[in-house]
Amino acid sequence: MTLTISGLIILILIAAVCGAIGRSIAGGTHGGCLVSIALGFIGALLGSAIARYLHLAEPLMLTVSGERFPILWSIIGAALFVALVHVISGRR
Repeated sequence: MTLTISGLIILILIAAVCGAIGRSIAGGTHGGCLVSIALGFIGALLGSAIARYLHLAEPLMLTVSGERFPILWSIIGAALFVALVHVISGRR
């Protein structure tokens, strides 16, 4: 399957929203839209890996241009990643 430009833009917007929600849950305040987009995609990878490892279902899957994006696991993964960065960097 090929991903269209409009599909890519929609996935980027969804990742930005998921990353922003995950960042606000974990208490991260610095960074803008690009940070939220990166957190959304990192969260999707991290959250999906955790879900597969623990044999958990993937609720709230969104399909855009044939590509599936895990909304819930992206938010959870982004929050876990931000919390991990805070622990490593020593921020409160």
